[in-house]
Amino acid sequence: MAYWQVNKIKYIGPHQSLKSDLGFQYYNPEEIIGGKKMKDWLRFSVAYWHTFDQRLVDPFGDGTAIRPYDKYSDPMDQALAKVDAAFEFYDKLGVNYFAFHDRDLAPEGDTLRETNQNLDKIVDKIVEYQKTTGMKVLWNTSNLFNNPRFVAGAATSPYADIFAYSAAQLKHSLEIGKRVGAENYVFWGGREGYESLWNTDMKREQEHAARFFQMAKDYAKEIGFQAQMLLEPKPKEPTTHQYDFDAATTIAFMKEYNLDQDFKLNLEGNHANLAGHSYQHEIRVARTAGLLGSLDANQGDKLIGWDIDEYPSNLYETVAAMYEVVQEGQIGPHGGLNFDAKPRRSSFEPNDLFYGHIVGMDSFAAGLRVALKMKADHVLEDIINERYNSYNSGIGAQIEAGTVNFTDLEKYSLDKTQAQLRAATHSDHLEQIKDTINHYIIETLS
Repeated sequence: MAYWQVNKIKYIGPHQSLKSDLGFQYYNPEEIIGGKKMKDWLRFSVAYWHTFDQRLVDPFGDGTAIRPYDKYSDPMDQALAKVDAAFEFYDKLGVNYFAFHDRDLAPEGDTLRETNQNLDKIVDKIVEYQKTTGMKVLWNTSNLFNNPRFVAGAATSPYADIFAYSAAQLKHSLEIGKRVGAENYVFWGGREGYESLWNTDMKREQEHAARFFQMAKDYAKEIGFQAQMLLEPKPKEPTTHQYDFDAATTIAFMKEYNLDQDFKLNLEGNHANLAGHSYQHEIRVARTAGLLGSLDANQGDKLIGWDIDEYPSNLYETVAAMYEVVQEGQIGPHGGLNFDAKPRRSSFEPNDLFYGHIVGMDSFAAGLRVALKMKADHVLEDIINERYNSYNSGIGAQIEAGTVNFTDLEKYSLDKTQAQLRAATHSDHLEQIKDTINHYIIETLS
C-alpha cells in the first residue's frame, strides 16, 4: 500500500514558480558542482524520530500530527508499518541516508531482553529493505534520556545500576549499528549534566562519562564496528547545565580524557543558538581543531528560548554553514546533513513532512551554490589575507616564527608614536563584507 499521496520529488530548477511546490529548485542531486555531485557534498539524511515518531507536541499542547500508520493500535504493528512508510518516504524524497535512536524503532518491554527482542524484529525488516533499496544509515544512537530511569542522567547518573543498564543498552545499539552499516555513531547526552551543584560531584560524573565513551569505543572495536564516533554538544535543556555545552567545551573534555583521537563532533544549528553562538561559529571551532564529524540541519527561533527544531530556511545561515564545509572540503570523514527537524504544530498533515524537507534541502543546496561561488572568487580569502598581511614579513613574521621575545618586542615598540600605531591599523569594512555576501546570495540564486 502507498502511505504517502505524493509523487517522487524531482529537481525542477529555479523560477518555475515563486510558490513552493513539491519539487526542488536548487537541489539537483546529480549535478557536478565544485568537483563532485551535489548529493555527495550534502549527503542528506532523514531523522526517524522527528519524521515518523514526532506527534507535534509542545510544552503546552498535545500532539496534532496526522500520520498514515496511525490506524495500527498495537505498538509493534505500528512500528512495523512505520518501516514500510519510512522507506517509501526516503524513495519519494530522493535521499540516500537516514538516522535513528534505538527507541525510535520499537516499543520497550519490561526487561532489556524483551526490549532487545522487539528492536531486533524491526531491525530485521530495515536490513531487508536496505538490501533491496541501497539505503544507508548516516548514524544511529541510543536514547538514554526519555525514560524516567534517566532522571539523573545515564553515564553521569549517581546510580550505578543506571550506568550499568545504559551501558548494556548501548552495547546492543552498537551491534545494531554494525548490522545496518551505520557510517557514524552519535552520543547525545540529553541528561548528562546537573540540575544543582549543591548535590553534584562534577569531577566524578565527568570521569564516569569519559569511561562510558572509552568502553563504547573499545566494544565497537571488539565487534568490528568501524563507524566514526561522534559527540553532540548542547548547552542546556533539559538540564540546567549539560557538560557538553558547546563545541569548545566538548573538545576540551575530549582532550582531557584522550578521546579526541577516536571521536569527532556532530553539530546542530539550534544547539549553537542556545549556546549563544552561530552555527558557523560551532562548525569553525570544530573544523579548525580537525574534529568536524557531521551536521544536524535545523534552525531555532531567536524569539523562543527552547530547542524548537525548525526546518532550516534562513539562506544567510545556510550559506555561512556551507562556506565552512566548502573550506573543509567535506562534512567530516563520513558526515552529512541530518534533518533533526519537525514541522510546526499547526502543520500537521502528512505532506507537510515533504514540504519541510524540501525547504531544508533547497536551503542547504542554495547555501552550497553560493559558498562555492564565493570560494571560486576568493572573495573572503583575499579579505582575510589582506587583514593579516603584516604577519607575512618583518616583525609579524618573526612573531609567528617564534624568534622574538618580550624584550625584543619592547625595543621594537618603545619609540613608536601614536600616529604610527594608528596608521598600522585599517578599517575592517564589515558592512561592505555583509553587503558583498548579500550580492552573492542574490546573484548566484537569480
